[in-house]
Amino acid sequence: MSDRWTVRLRLTAMYGALFLLAGAALLAITYLLLARALADQPIDGTAVRMSVGLSEGIEVRQAVPAYQLGPEETTELTSRWQLAAKLQDDFRAATMSSLLKQGGLALAGVGVAGVWLAWLAAGRTLRPLNEITATARRVAGRNLHERIGLTGPRDELRKLADTFDDMLGRLDAAFAAQRRFAANASHELRTPLAINRTLIEVALSHPDPSDDVRRLGDTLLVINARHERLIDGLLLLARGDQELTDPVPADLGEMTAHLAEAARDRAEAAGLHLTVTTEPSPVNGDPVLLERLVQNLVDNAIAYNTAAGDIAVTCTPGRLTVTNSGPVIAEYEVPRLFEPFQRLTDRVGSADGTGLGLSIVAAVARAHGGTATAAPGPAGGLTVTVDWPVPAVPARPHEHRAGRPALS
Repeated sequence: MSDRWTVRLRLTAMYGALFLLAGAALLAITYLLLARALADQPIDGTAVRMSVGLSEGIEVRQAVPAYQLGPEETTELTSRWQLAAKLQDDFRAATMSSLLKQGGLALAGVGVAGVWLAWLAAGRTLRPLNEITATARRVAGRNLHERIGLTGPRDELRKLADTFDDMLGRLDAAFAAQRRFAANASHELRTPLAINRTLIEVALSHPDPSDDVRRLGDTLLVINARHERLIDGLLLLARGDQELTDPVPADLGEMTAHLAEAARDRAEAAGLHLTVTTEPSPVNGDPVLLERLVQNLVDNAIAYNTAAGDIAVTCTPGRLTVTNSGPVIAEYEVPRLFEPFQRLTDRVGSADGTGLGLSIVAAVARAHGGTATAAPGPAGGLTVTVDWPVPAVPARPHEHRAGRPALS
């Protein structure tokens, strides 16, 4: 049970227990001191003497000579003295009992108030930690530019917040340098590939090239195109891993309808039945990245399928689902499909891809505050689901280069 207690609850319990322990100790000390004071309090002999008409010169604590007191006076004095002693004992017992009862009630009331004050004090003490936690969660959402900026005395919590801010600064600089490196490297690698493609096309454009030269040129063009796709995928993956700087409203439902219908001819050529169902699905993000996300899912569903298979594309507010038939996939193999350069060897057409399709989907989903998950079908194939937060502001429809096609 205690392992499910929050830190604030534990601090409240500890502070409350200490407060009650201190109150109980104070009550016990007061009880002992009062008991000792009452025990040392003597009986007022003057009142006892006066009650039997004796003069002040007679000491009642000592034995009284018989010649000074008569039998009746002696009996009366003894009786009055015993009565005074009994009254004093009763008064002492009543006082101590009242102290325990009233002190216990007061301790209970003060204990309740102390627990409530301990709850408030623990919350105030943990407030900087809550700020650090909230900032860490926002940073986990890919916002490395934010800092805690905790103010106040330079105590342990202030030092913790400053250390966390320094760590965020170093991480932000490291990720920025990584993104710049990936972008620059991809740009530098695309330039020689473009030159190679141009040289090969020029060589093939010569009149009457030999069959060997043409076969070699076609092979080199295919290899060059694959390398260009690989570099574009790496650049897009690096771009998807960074925070969106200028998101704009878009309608992913309309975007999905356009891209899925554009791929219908390729699906039918492969003998696949494509079903598209979309609804207006607002999202704030990068339209280029979102188009690539949808395109990768549709391309994967076409490439990694079986003859006469099925593809179902469904887009509803906050969710995009692409389901395709295909070979049976073990559930433990699904998570690694979202890792770069990972392909299942028994999936049709995997040799033609780069192994970045689903990793780009996952990166783009994360950049838009969403998630991408996959689950194997009971009869084979795969279902990929992308979820994203629906914005409160209505989305502006995304403009496509072609008109909106009819849905099947």
